[in-house]
Amino acid sequence: MITRLLMWSGPRNISTAMMRSFDSREDCAVIDEPFYAHYLHTTGLSHPGRDEVLASQSTKWDEVVQLLMGSVPNDRTIWYQKHMTQHVPADADLSWAKVCVNAFLIRDPAEVAASYARTRPNVSLEDLGFPQQWEIFRLVTERWKQPAIVLDARDVLQAPRHAMRHLCTACGIPFKDSMLSWRPGPRATDGVWAKHWYAAVEASTGFHPYEPRTPRLSPRLQEVVDQAQQIYDALYARRLPVQP
Repeated sequence: MITRLLMWSGPRNISTAMMRSFDSREDCAVIDEPFYAHYLHTTGLSHPGRDEVLASQSTKWDEVVQLLMGSVPNDRTIWYQKHMTQHVPADADLSWAKVCVNAFLIRDPAEVAASYARTRPNVSLEDLGFPQQWEIFRLVTERWKQPAIVLDARDVLQAPRHAMRHLCTACGIPFKDSMLSWRPGPRATDGVWAKHWYAAVEASTGFHPYEPRTPRLSPRLQEVVDQAQQIYDALYARRLPVQP
Protein backbone atom coordinates (compact mmCIF):
# COMPACT_ATOMS: atom_id res chain seq x y z
CA MET A 1 0.00 0.00 0.00
CA ILE A 2 1.29 3.45 -0.98
CA THR A 3 0.93 6.46 1.34
CA ARG A 4 1.25 9.83 -0.37
CA LEU A 5 1.73 12.31 2.45
CA LEU A 6 1.18 15.92 1.41
CA MET A 7 2.60 18.38 3.94
CA TRP A 8 1.13 21.85 3.36
CA SER A 9 3.30 24.60 4.83
CA GLY A 10 3.99 28.28 4.37
CA PRO A 11 7.52 29.70 3.92
CA ARG A 12 10.13 30.17 6.65
CA ASN A 13 8.88 27.20 8.61
CA ILE A 14 10.72 23.98 9.49
CA SER A 15 9.43 22.41 6.29
CA THR A 16 12.85 21.44 4.96
CA ALA A 17 13.86 19.90 8.29
CA MET A 18 10.63 17.90 8.15
CA MET A 19 11.56 16.74 4.67
CA ARG A 20 14.97 15.68 6.01
CA SER A 21 13.24 13.74 8.78
CA PHE A 22 11.14 11.73 6.35
CA ASP A 23 14.06 11.32 3.95
CA SER A 24 15.84 9.50 6.79
CA ARG A 25 13.33 6.64 6.55
CA GLU A 26 14.35 3.73 4.35
CA ASP A 27 10.74 3.28 3.23
CA CYS A 28 10.14 6.89 2.19
CA ALA A 29 10.79 9.02 -0.90
CA VAL A 30 10.57 12.82 -0.77
CA ILE A 31 9.94 15.62 -3.25
CA ASP A 32 10.71 19.27 -2.71
CA GLU A 33 8.17 22.01 -3.62
CA PRO A 34 7.06 20.53 -6.96
CA PHE A 35 4.81 23.51 -7.85
CA TYR A 36 7.52 26.15 -7.39
CA ALA A 37 8.23 26.59 -11.11
CA HIS A 38 4.49 26.80 -11.86
CA TYR A 39 4.18 29.49 -9.20
CA LEU A 40 7.02 31.59 -10.59
CA HIS A 41 5.81 31.13 -14.16
CA THR A 42 2.22 32.18 -13.46
CA THR A 43 2.99 35.05 -11.08
CA GLY A 44 6.08 36.42 -12.82
CA LEU A 45 7.72 36.94 -9.43
CA SER A 46 11.47 37.39 -9.21
CA HIS A 47 12.94 34.97 -6.68
CA PRO A 48 16.59 34.00 -6.17
CA GLY A 49 17.55 31.49 -8.85
CA ARG A 50 14.31 32.04 -10.78
CA ASP A 51 15.67 30.88 -14.14
CA GLU A 52 17.15 27.73 -12.62
CA VAL A 53 13.89 26.89 -10.91
CA LEU A 54 11.90 27.35 -14.11
CA ALA A 55 14.32 25.08 -15.97
CA SER A 56 14.28 22.39 -13.28
CA GLN A 57 10.53 21.65 -13.10
CA SER A 58 7.44 21.63 -15.27
CA THR A 59 5.52 24.89 -15.19
CA LYS A 60 2.28 23.08 -16.07
CA TRP A 61 -0.01 22.22 -13.15
CA ASP A 62 -1.42 19.05 -14.73
CA GLU A 63 2.03 17.69 -15.55
CA VAL A 64 3.16 18.16 -11.96
CA VAL A 65 0.02 16.43 -10.68
CA GLN A 66 0.67 13.52 -13.03
CA LEU A 67 4.15 13.20 -11.55
CA LEU A 68 2.90 13.35 -7.96
CA MET A 69 0.26 10.70 -8.56
CA GLY A 70 2.55 8.45 -10.58
CA SER A 71 5.07 5.84 -9.52
CA VAL A 72 6.81 6.48 -6.21
CA PRO A 73 10.57 6.90 -6.67
CA ASN A 74 12.66 3.84 -5.84
CA ASP A 75 9.55 1.76 -5.16
CA ARG A 76 9.16 3.23 -1.68
CA THR A 77 5.86 2.78 0.16
CA ILE A 78 5.66 6.37 1.46
CA TRP A 79 6.01 9.51 -0.66
CA TYR A 80 6.47 12.65 1.41
CA GLN A 81 5.60 15.70 -0.66
CA LYS A 82 6.71 19.09 0.66
CA HIS A 83 4.23 21.68 -0.61
CA MET A 84 4.24 25.45 -0.12
CA THR A 85 0.72 26.81 0.20
CA GLN A 86 1.66 30.12 -1.44
CA HIS A 87 2.39 28.10 -4.60
CA VAL A 88 -1.28 27.09 -4.90
CA PRO A 89 -3.44 29.52 -6.92
CA ALA A 90 -7.02 30.14 -5.84
CA ASP A 91 -8.45 28.32 -8.86
CA ALA A 92 -6.14 25.30 -8.63
CA ASP A 93 -7.66 21.84 -9.08
CA LEU A 94 -6.78 19.90 -5.92
CA SER A 95 -9.17 17.00 -6.49
CA TRP A 96 -6.21 14.66 -6.97
CA ALA A 97 -5.16 15.27 -3.35
CA LYS A 98 -8.37 13.75 -2.00
CA VAL A 99 -6.89 10.23 -2.12
CA CYS A 100 -3.75 11.38 -0.30
CA VAL A 101 -3.00 12.01 3.37
CA ASN A 102 -3.05 15.77 3.89
CA ALA A 103 -1.21 17.37 6.81
CA PHE A 104 -0.53 20.99 7.74
CA LEU A 105 2.61 22.48 9.22
CA ILE A 106 2.12 25.84 10.95
CA ARG A 107 4.34 28.39 12.67
CA ASP A 108 3.73 31.56 14.67
CA PRO A 109 3.10 34.29 12.06
CA ALA A 110 5.32 36.88 13.76
CA GLU A 111 8.28 34.50 13.50
CA VAL A 112 7.41 33.66 9.89
CA ALA A 113 7.06 37.30 8.84
CA ALA A 114 10.25 38.44 10.55
CA SER A 115 12.24 35.67 8.90
CA TYR A 116 10.69 36.20 5.46
CA ALA A 117 11.19 39.96 5.55
CA ARG A 118 14.95 39.52 5.90
CA THR A 119 15.13 38.32 2.30
CA ARG A 120 12.02 39.87 0.69
CA PRO A 121 11.06 43.12 2.46
CA ASN A 122 7.69 43.78 0.79
CA VAL A 123 5.67 41.02 2.44
CA SER A 124 1.99 40.41 1.80
CA LEU A 125 -0.35 38.05 3.60
CA GLU A 126 -0.46 35.85 0.48
CA ASP A 127 3.35 35.67 0.38
CA LEU A 128 3.22 33.94 3.77
CA GLY A 129 0.69 31.40 2.55
CA PHE A 130 -1.74 31.67 5.47
CA PRO A 131 -4.97 32.29 3.51
CA GLN A 132 -4.08 29.56 1.01
CA GLN A 133 -3.31 27.14 3.83
CA TRP A 134 -6.66 27.89 5.46
CA GLU A 135 -8.58 27.27 2.23
CA ILE A 136 -6.80 23.96 1.66
CA PHE A 137 -7.46 22.98 5.28
CA ARG A 138 -11.16 23.74 4.88
CA LEU A 139 -11.28 21.75 1.65
CA VAL A 140 -9.67 18.74 3.32
CA THR A 141 -11.59 18.79 6.59
CA GLU A 142 -15.00 20.25 5.64
CA ARG A 143 -15.63 19.09 2.07
CA TRP A 144 -13.60 15.88 2.04
CA LYS A 145 -14.29 15.09 5.72
CA GLN A 146 -10.70 14.05 6.34
CA PRO A 147 -9.22 14.34 9.84
CA ALA A 148 -7.39 17.52 10.79
CA ILE A 149 -3.67 16.74 10.92
CA VAL A 150 -2.02 19.97 12.06
CA LEU A 151 1.49 20.16 13.46
CA ASP A 152 2.98 23.28 15.02
CA ALA A 153 6.68 23.94 14.44
CA ARG A 154 7.24 24.89 18.06
CA ASP A 155 5.81 21.57 19.25
CA VAL A 156 8.17 19.69 16.94
CA LEU A 157 11.24 21.57 18.13
CA GLN A 158 10.31 21.27 21.80
CA ALA A 159 9.57 17.53 21.70
CA PRO A 160 10.64 16.01 18.36
CA ARG A 161 10.10 12.37 19.29
CA HIS A 162 6.60 12.92 20.64
CA ALA A 163 5.61 15.22 17.78
CA MET A 164 6.85 12.92 15.04
CA ARG A 165 5.33 9.87 16.71
CA HIS A 166 1.92 11.57 16.92
CA LEU A 167 2.22 12.77 13.32
CA CYS A 168 3.01 9.27 12.06
CA THR A 169 0.10 7.79 14.00
CA ALA A 170 -2.29 10.41 12.57
CA CYS A 171 -1.00 9.65 9.06
CA GLY A 172 -1.37 5.89 9.48
CA ILE A 173 2.33 5.04 9.20
CA PRO A 174 4.74 3.63 11.79
CA PHE A 175 7.14 5.96 13.58
CA LYS A 176 10.85 5.29 13.12
CA ASP A 177 13.70 6.53 15.31
CA SER A 178 15.67 7.37 12.18
CA MET A 179 13.37 10.38 11.70
CA LEU A 180 15.04 12.22 14.57
CA SER A 181 18.49 12.62 13.00
CA TRP A 182 20.13 12.84 9.61
CA ARG A 183 23.54 13.33 8.05
CA PRO A 184 24.49 16.94 7.26
CA GLY A 185 24.89 18.24 3.74
CA PRO A 186 22.76 18.65 0.61
CA ARG A 187 20.49 16.02 -0.95
CA ALA A 188 19.88 15.09 -4.56
CA THR A 189 16.17 15.53 -3.81
CA ASP A 190 16.62 19.19 -2.79
CA GLY A 191 15.33 21.78 -5.21
CA VAL A 192 17.87 23.79 -7.21
CA TRP A 193 16.98 26.73 -4.95
CA ALA A 194 18.61 24.99 -1.97
CA LYS A 195 21.80 27.04 -2.29
CA HIS A 196 19.76 30.19 -1.62
CA TRP A 197 17.71 28.94 1.33
CA TYR A 198 18.96 25.67 2.89
CA ALA A 199 22.32 26.56 4.51
CA ALA A 200 21.05 26.05 8.06
CA VAL A 201 19.39 22.73 7.26
CA GLU A 202 22.44 21.49 5.37
CA ALA A 203 24.54 22.13 8.48
CA SER A 204 22.06 20.38 10.78
CA THR A 205 21.93 16.78 11.98
CA GLY A 206 18.49 16.94 13.58
CA PHE A 207 15.79 19.30 14.77
CA HIS A 208 17.25 22.36 16.50
CA PRO A 209 15.90 23.07 20.01
CA TYR A 210 13.23 25.75 20.05
CA GLU A 211 14.46 29.27 20.81
CA PRO A 212 11.79 31.77 21.93
CA ARG A 213 11.85 34.95 19.87
CA THR A 214 10.20 38.35 20.12
CA PRO A 215 10.55 39.76 16.59
CA ARG A 216 10.57 43.51 16.07
CA LEU A 217 8.15 44.28 13.26
CA SER A 218 7.44 47.42 11.30
CA PRO A 219 3.88 48.77 11.55
CA ARG A 220 3.09 47.54 8.04
CA LEU A 221 4.47 44.06 8.74
CA GLN A 222 2.54 43.98 12.02
CA GLU A 223 -0.66 44.54 10.05
CA VAL A 224 0.13 41.47 7.94
CA VAL A 225 0.87 39.44 11.06
CA ASP A 226 -2.41 40.53 12.68
CA GLN A 227 -4.31 39.21 9.67
CA ALA A 228 -2.37 35.96 9.65
CA GLN A 229 -2.84 35.52 13.40
CA GLN A 230 -6.54 34.77 13.06
CA ILE A 231 -5.85 31.93 10.64
CA TYR A 232 -2.96 30.62 12.70
CA ASP A 233 -5.06 30.60 15.87
CA ALA A 234 -7.83 28.66 14.13
CA LEU A 235 -5.36 26.05 12.88
CA TYR A 236 -3.48 25.95 16.19
CA ALA A 237 -6.71 25.07 17.97
CA ARG A 238 -6.91 21.93 15.81
CA ARG A 239 -3.27 20.89 16.15
CA LEU A 240 -2.17 17.42 17.26
CA PRO A 241 -1.69 17.11 21.05
CA VAL A 242 1.98 16.21 20.86
CA GLN A 243 3.45 17.42 24.13
CA PRO A 244 4.92 14.64 26.33
